[in-house]
Amino acid sequence: MPEVPSFDPEMNGIKETTLYLSGFYKLYARRLESEIKKETIPNHIAVILDGNRRWAKKALAASERGHMRGADAVENLLDWCEELDIKIITLYVLSTENLDRKDNELEYLFQLIHQRLEKLYNDPRIHKNKMRVKAIGRTELLPDAINDVLKRLDDATRDYDRHYLNIAIAYGGQNELVDAIKKIGAKIKQGELEVDKIDKSTIEENLYTAHLPQSAPDLILRTSGEQRLSGFLLWQSAYSELIFLDILWPEFRKIDLMRAIRIFQKRNRRVGR
Repeated sequence: MPEVPSFDPEMNGIKETTLYLSGFYKLYARRLESEIKKETIPNHIAVILDGNRRWAKKALAASERGHMRGADAVENLLDWCEELDIKIITLYVLSTENLDRKDNELEYLFQLIHQRLEKLYNDPRIHKNKMRVKAIGRTELLPDAINDVLKRLDDATRDYDRHYLNIAIAYGGQNELVDAIKKIGAKIKQGELEVDKIDKSTIEENLYTAHLPQSAPDLILRTSGEQRLSGFLLWQSAYSELIFLDILWPEFRKIDLMRAIRIFQKRNRRVGR
């Protein structure tokens, strides 16, 4: 417990309290990080980034401000996952249902996503960390500018296999299964696959996540208090640990990530056994 700061007549009570709480927060965060690193860190974390618009409404700000803050939180998350050596990250950025909006907010989202993807493309850390960056979803529905940078990211990181960043964009879990079935059906039609040979691995080999060494997330985290997957990784999430936090995505902190990991570590994972 940090020492309570003495009263300084040059400081008001609010600043003094803030400094005290800040010191306590840092001490608690260091202790929590030390504790979780003693246990198994999840290899694959998937995150449903929810609450940008609600944060903006609460802050009496435009929805664009909420999305901007949410994008900043994503960059912070990638930094924290690097610090904790989490190997695979899957982010639910934009659903196929979101594309039906056809409004100014969607156009702003496209611009923001394009901007942050370009920033990621120019980030030397993806090469330093040998991180493969890949979009999963029906990306053909997205603007050409976004598809261009997604392709450049995919091409530039195709041979990396130390870390993985999956960007679920124009994504829908039911659509993913439909697309997998179509791929399997085409192989049957072409005589490359027999119906009786279809098993779970056949399905997994035709999902958007087929490139991953571990397609099933250990932990799926959703912010904003909603307790549903909203079609996210329907097949892959069969035995994932689900954690729902009341915090809105733009407010997400490293300590929230570490708390989720600690909850994960305390659960008895039997994976159906």
